[in-house]
Amino acid sequence: MADLPKTYDPAAVEPKWYALWESAGCFRADAHSPKSPFSIVIPPPNVTGILTLGHVLNNTIQDILARRARMQGFEVLWLPGTDHAGVGTQTAVEKHLRRTEKKTRHDLGREEFLRRVVDWQGKHGGIIIEQLKRLGASCDWSRQRYTFDDDYVRAVENVFVDLYGKGLIYRGRRMINWDPAAQTALSDEEVIARPQKGSLYYVRYEIIEEPGRYLEVATTRPETIMADTAVAVHPDDPRYGHLIGKRVWRPLAREALLIVGDEAIDPKFGTGVLKVTPAHDKIDYEIGLRHSLPVIDVLHPDGRINCAAVPELDGLDRFEARTKSVELLRERGLLGKEELHENNVGFSERSEVPIEPRLSEQWFLRYPQTKEALAVVRDHLIRFFPPHWEKVYAQWLENIQDWCISRQIWWGHRIPAWYRGDETRVQLESPGADWEQDPDTLDTWFSSWLWAYETMDAETRRKFYPTSVLVTGPDIIFFWVARMIIAGLEFKPGRTPAIEDNIAFRDVFLTGLIRDKQGRKMSKSLGNSPDPLDLIAKYGADGLRFGLMRIAPSGQDIAFDEKQIEEGRNFATKLWNAARFRQMHGPSDPKPRLDDHALSIYALEVLARFDELLDATETAYREYKFNEAAQRLYEFFWNDYCDWFIEAAKTEIFSDDDERKNSVLAVMDFVLSGFLRLLHPFMPHITEELWSVLGLSSAGGDFKENSIEFAPPPASALGSIEPGVVAEARKKVGKIYGTIQAGRNLRAASRIPSNKKAHFLLRTTHNWVLSEVPSITRLLNASMLDISEEETDVIPVSPLTVTPLGELLILVDHADKDVERERLDKEIARLENELRTVDAKLSNASFVDRAPAAVVQEHRQRQADFSDQLTQLRQARAAMD
Repeated sequence: MADLPKTYDPAAVEPKWYALWESAGCFRADAHSPKSPFSIVIPPPNVTGILTLGHVLNNTIQDILARRARMQGFEVLWLPGTDHAGVGTQTAVEKHLRRTEKKTRHDLGREEFLRRVVDWQGKHGGIIIEQLKRLGASCDWSRQRYTFDDDYVRAVENVFVDLYGKGLIYRGRRMINWDPAAQTALSDEEVIARPQKGSLYYVRYEIIEEPGRYLEVATTRPETIMADTAVAVHPDDPRYGHLIGKRVWRPLAREALLIVGDEAIDPKFGTGVLKVTPAHDKIDYEIGLRHSLPVIDVLHPDGRINCAAVPELDGLDRFEARTKSVELLRERGLLGKEELHENNVGFSERSEVPIEPRLSEQWFLRYPQTKEALAVVRDHLIRFFPPHWEKVYAQWLENIQDWCISRQIWWGHRIPAWYRGDETRVQLESPGADWEQDPDTLDTWFSSWLWAYETMDAETRRKFYPTSVLVTGPDIIFFWVARMIIAGLEFKPGRTPAIEDNIAFRDVFLTGLIRDKQGRKMSKSLGNSPDPLDLIAKYGADGLRFGLMRIAPSGQDIAFDEKQIEEGRNFATKLWNAARFRQMHGPSDPKPRLDDHALSIYALEVLARFDELLDATETAYREYKFNEAAQRLYEFFWNDYCDWFIEAAKTEIFSDDDERKNSVLAVMDFVLSGFLRLLHPFMPHITEELWSVLGLSSAGGDFKENSIEFAPPPASALGSIEPGVVAEARKKVGKIYGTIQAGRNLRAASRIPSNKKAHFLLRTTHNWVLSEVPSITRLLNASMLDISEEETDVIPVSPLTVTPLGELLILVDHADKDVERERLDKEIARLENELRTVDAKLSNASFVDRAPAAVVQEHRQRQADFSDQLTQLRQARAAMD
């Protein structure tokens, strides 16, 4: 057995074990295994992406689940892969072309541009996979998939053809969301509403039939006035009803416009008059349909103004044109007033620019299986964690709109539709040389919605589909989660046609978003997003994982603080030092038999705490509360094991009684072995290192059999011990630890340094305390601990406190009487306040009648204890007058 180095070096330990796990095939899933399956498909990161803290959070959780499942005896498939990221990748390549060659994709042509994208992908792709490995992700890399794999591409095309044949995919001219930066259509889900501060302009439209009289129209978009084809009022609005059917002059690109009445108009907004611009607003478009209005588009695809009739605006960027149009209106006396206004503006989720409603010929999907998709979540065949996301999911499905699935970009799955004149055919191969394929590609999410099953071959699917759990962010619950559920129900990839065999996953865990300490979303532009690889270099992958998990409350946003990652590293150091302390006292026993030893009361206490830890972590896993599991692991090891048990047990470890020493070492081996297994999913590298070096495996055989990866979960420590014995031991230890804490507080209040030995006197009626004096002395850091059953004459003024074992005094040569009076007065006031709170509870009949009996009894015991302590402190205080 090698000695553990004095300090833990994650840079030496972590890569070593990851390479061993990979070479031994620890992460590989066997579709023929008799074990029960557990499967996760990774949310595929962009193929050219790099690791972010969001990836760290999401993939750490997946890795925790996968590693725990292996230890539980499941056959685990964690299937990795990447997404071609149509808009994102194309945008990155186009920016590179403009910067380096001053060219656009249209300068290169489709074929050459796609070759450049493939080159870009070859240069930048796959980086994130290596970064995930550095994090410790235990994916089955032999099964890595890509949404542009040949068979995956063919599957996407087949789905398009199938849905077209069912009448669910159709092509039509409709109002869609247009991204002027990427120059492509977007689905409703890809548009993010953001509050924007701007202006509301009151524009004057002259009534043709009543020269000199004007209708004022409040608008935020004067740059689109040239596309107005009517003005509208509510038919019941008494201010304007009589004007319906008359006409007004359009202020820019002067032309007569009809005044129409439409119930969609809100009389309370602005002046109650709406400029109707069917080409550039969805509501206006619907009004235009109802009144058979013409459609005038005054925007180029890139967002520049396209209106030769107003040369001052023609060719300007839409926002420049807004400013210029206001100037023109003001010069012509047609601008009534301007006021500040805040409204929600739709932004492209990809390029982060304001979208434009645009009338366009696109492909749409009429969603199938929506009722069934609602039912599987309502009936809990699929469960959401946290549960409140079920309502969000249901609301979207109940109000679902057809999905615009075509994109005007070149990098993506090309639509398998072919045209010859007015003829259209939808099929995989070209019908002939004189047919032209649709130039558009499919929304990236149209390929991703098949990810849960199309990443598996038929054999793998029979074993591992439906998957066990999906871990993702709530921001893609509509983009991806709901659509995968629909795809599974529609295409039925399961082993039977039954619904339960075709749901995409059984559980969905939705993480929170990581924000900085000011509550801002992490972003490169703000400079508040640290590089995870820098954090790994500084604190180790395990330190990053554990630190992040401790601050990641279930389903809530996470306030990132690097100090928490530092605490993760410090915890690794604490674990390392505790293991070194055990190693100093001889080899560990991989199968300690606690029944062969007489266990001390401190041993029974830590074993009971360990059993509580088992229950707490199991509950946390069941509810997907990873931060609670991490916090319980932290508190148990740092406080219960290291600070209390080890310190108390040092008396026996350093004694000459071999039996007592061996008993403590057996308990240490039991707890360390069990704790390392509980911690392994969170901190895999350091736990494997300690498991190996301490020799805690008893499996024998090859590396894989001895790895902690496949070690079974720990069992209860107290199964064979009489519960009454444990309860009595815990009661005693509780009093001892309470006394130690009181003594430490007394030392601090008396300004006696914690590292300075002090002479203590304990007045107690508990005779059993005599056998625990050596341990209590060590824990108090006492030079001497005297035990007395009754008050004896001591130094007149000595710092005193009341403890669970009795009065505890520090015997000093000289004590400041005023300081001690002040300290006692504060302690008496504190206890009086505590007693008042308990008295109030117990005098409340409703509390006493309705609270569990154990809770009421606990309050009564606290009432008695506070009363006794107050009596003793008041006596001590009175003696000082």
